[in-house]
Amino acid sequence: MMTEDRLRPLMAQGRARIEAVLERVLPAADTEPQRLSEAMRYAVLGAGKRVRPILAYAAADAVGIAWERVDAAAAALELIHAYSLVHDDLPAMDDDDLRRGRPACHKAFDEATAILVGDALLTLAFGVLAEDEHTEPAARIRMVALLAEAAGAPGMVGGQALDLMAEGHQLDLDALKTIHRHKTGALIRAAVTLPALASPTLSQAQLDALDHYAQRIGLAFQIQDDLLDVEGDTATIGKTSGADAAHHKATYPSLLGLEGAHGAARELIDSALAALASFDAGADPLRWIASYIIERNR
Repeated sequence: MMTEDRLRPLMAQGRARIEAVLERVLPAADTEPQRLSEAMRYAVLGAGKRVRPILAYAAADAVGIAWERVDAAAAALELIHAYSLVHDDLPAMDDDDLRRGRPACHKAFDEATAILVGDALLTLAFGVLAEDEHTEPAARIRMVALLAEAAGAPGMVGGQALDLMAEGHQLDLDALKTIHRHKTGALIRAAVTLPALASPTLSQAQLDALDHYAQRIGLAFQIQDDLLDVEGDTATIGKTSGADAAHHKATYPSLLGLEGAHGAARELIDSALAALASFDAGADPLRWIASYIIERNR
């Protein structure tokens, strides 16, 4: 059976579940200030692959805990991811008019509202996670701290800052990896490790193995995105093909060549799969996701 066929039920179930959770935690469209509430919902609902929540649910399966125990973490991850996209699209950042085939938030509303949407989604994410009643308070504190590191200057925001500073400069491979470990990889890593922190019985060795897996797939995911930007049709992702080139940004294909970039992604996935060797069949969804990352064509 093809990897995508195995994943399809998990992905469908995960998407449906996280959509329901997000619908619940977001303010209703008529909540004052109404324009902000509408824009928050526009930025989050009805579009997106939901990679990070699906990873979180797959990690829950791997550590043997119920999905309801990671609903809050999954929602927090997606809220932060959505806010980052809203801000990335702003004229002062990547200056994109479209996101996922429709007007970016600052185009559908206005720039000031889009900035406030990002602020609101970020703070909502931490509120959702902090108030989760399915996780013990001590574990919740560790999860909030981990998410703050992943989303902030040591993680995603720091990666975005490095990416902006790198525009127009020639980067080497190590510098590019550093950017993407932070910008893309930090939240993917958190998607796997947050459910692990919610498990009361997980050993440190198992946590380290999951963290190794998450770091490898995070970098492989970015390499594949770079390859798709060159080789595939990325319109469904919301970026126009060649956007990185337009901003004079280094990519893995530009540094390694197409064959080298494919090989690097394959090595990372092999390493990620090896890290799961001590886990039983409950970790199969994580294995399928790892394989799917480099098999996908969009």
